[in-house]
Amino acid sequence: MATLITALKAPLTAVREGSAELGEQLARARAVHERWGALSELIGSASGAKFRTIAQAFNLERLIEHANLHLANLVRRYRLARGASPLGLVVVDTEMGDELRSVHSLSGGETFLVSLALALGLAGMASGELRIESLFIDEGFGSLDPDSLALAMEALDGLQASGRRVGVISHVAEMHERIPVRIAVRPSGNGQSRLEIEG
Repeated sequence: MATLITALKAPLTAVREGSAELGEQLARARAVHERWGALSELIGSASGAKFRTIAQAFNLERLIEHANLHLANLVRRYRLARGASPLGLVVVDTEMGDELRSVHSLSGGETFLVSLALALGLAGMASGELRIESLFIDEGFGSLDPDSLALAMEALDGLQASGRRVGVISHVAEMHERIPVRIAVRPSGNGQSRLEIEG
């Protein structure tokens, strides 16, 4: 009997050791599974929508930083910030105790200047290999008061001085005086027009 017990002890010890090793492997596998599960919960989805939103929110944060640099020169009263949603924008009104306002509450001229700051910020985000050389603005200047128009023109002059080409489509007479080279569209009748270079 003692011999039988001694003979069974060796395989039983081996089974216990194997069981302990399997338990450790199982614990390690569970830890990896939990880590990947947590990561999947944060950014994973079958469509990639969560990760896409995170990446877009990161880029929006950078765009806001760049745009605020330009906005400080255009309208010192306002700053841009992220809104309630991950990809939302709000305006911080520094003259009203940093009150958060909807971008829809801005006047036409203020909206134009904020949009211009965003466009300039986007141009500033270009990587070293990609340089945005040209900027075209289609109207919007008619909604600006004289002071805001002067600020917008100074910002565009600064862009041009830095080596970028700036094209503006506008009917505002004050702008025509400040733009040295213009392409005028003249109606010639029967629904046709001709182009003339002025300046």
